[in-house]
Amino acid sequence: MSAYFLDRRLFLRASLAAASVSFLPGFVFGEQLEAERTEWYRAAKFGMFIHWGPYSLASVEASWPIMRPDNWGTPGADYRAHGISETDYRALPKRFNPTKWDPNLLIDLARTAGQKYMVFTTKHHDGFCMFDSSYTDYKITNTPYGKDIVKQLADACALRSMPLGFYYSPPDLNHPGFRDTSRLSRDTWNGQPERPEWSSYLDYMSLQLTELLTRYGDVRVIWFDGLHHQEKYNGQRFLDLIHKLQPATLVNDRIGVAADFVTPEQFIPKEIPTKDVRMRGSDASVQKEFRQGIPSAADFQLWETCMTINNTWAYNSYDHNYKSAQDLIRSLIEVASRGGNFLLNVGPQPDGIVQPEFQERLKAIGEWMTANGDSIYGTTFGPIQGERAYRTTARGSDVFLHVFEWSSPSLTITGIEPRVLSARLLANGRSLPFKQTEHGLQIDAPQEAPDKNATVIALRTL
Repeated sequence: MSAYFLDRRLFLRASLAAASVSFLPGFVFGEQLEAERTEWYRAAKFGMFIHWGPYSLASVEASWPIMRPDNWGTPGADYRAHGISETDYRALPKRFNPTKWDPNLLIDLARTAGQKYMVFTTKHHDGFCMFDSSYTDYKITNTPYGKDIVKQLADACALRSMPLGFYYSPPDLNHPGFRDTSRLSRDTWNGQPERPEWSSYLDYMSLQLTELLTRYGDVRVIWFDGLHHQEKYNGQRFLDLIHKLQPATLVNDRIGVAADFVTPEQFIPKEIPTKDVRMRGSDASVQKEFRQGIPSAADFQLWETCMTINNTWAYNSYDHNYKSAQDLIRSLIEVASRGGNFLLNVGPQPDGIVQPEFQERLKAIGEWMTANGDSIYGTTFGPIQGERAYRTTARGSDVFLHVFEWSSPSLTITGIEPRVLSARLLANGRSLPFKQTEHGLQIDAPQEAPDKNATVIALRTL
């Protein structure tokens, strides 16, 4: 059976099993069903995040220049020096016409990089919809382009067996139920739940989520981004709605209720996340909350780091601060070594094409993954944590050493407790001589590091 049909079968089985139970408020999935729902996600490890909308025309971040204009348009602040007024921002859809957009090119790029799923921004905080919602005029089908981009991507992903998730922003600066839209967004961007119109906004969210979950095929993930005071959204209402419409769909932690996975942003936790903590956003201080050591499988918290290739989520022609391919490969390894998923962002240009600098890095990651993907896909956190020179992942009786700092003529590894049966370079299968004693595992290593990004040594243990 192909990987796709096995993955699809598990997804449908989880959907049918979950659909057979009564959906009561606060319903919690059983452990077996939970494992089936998350199996594909745990195995995938590496996904593509896509932030795209009319804001790409102005080379500004999605939504934030009208939410926090004090942080934009400041001379000398490199890519943030180029701000935009709210009037001009709101007018961008009138010019949005991505004539070179082809969803298959984006899927090709994700496949080249070794990415196993995609998460697309259907609506950011500004309220603009990249899908043909029946409940707003502020949408892609009212632009010169005139076609439903989410539908195009969903159809292409279904045809080509690419799991697809939807980012959906609970904040909506365009909706009069969310805030008083007669005022500037900077004054009310956190929403106004104290107003009587607030309930109408929650109903609007229900209607749009229903559209996304009934018109666009299998939705593997709903990725909320609720910003501050998320309790105002009555998140359990939407969790129940999602589980009713597509029971196998995974949900992240940004709507004020515990869900399937937590989402550090632009950083990698220093310790393996566990279920006794909840964490989101980019505040690095939360790293201190994670307990030391290796958790049990029952205590492990499913998690995903989202990260940009430069400094911005949206396309920005002024932002040239690109992470190197090596940095991105090692970030992927860091995440996998602590059991997480790595959601790496691209922001397509206004014409729909992903810029060359991003393509180059994604292709470089893909080359490394072609040779070493077995050390990432389907693995979990490794038995050795906190070492500077290398990282570990594990799958069954296999342990994978990702060596960052090469030493020769031998590498000494401490902390591998089972008996090691074999050691080999994963990229070419070359066996490496080794000796295991009570002092550790000593592996005879080539003089030069075979891979400057990260050399992977596969250990088979008893």
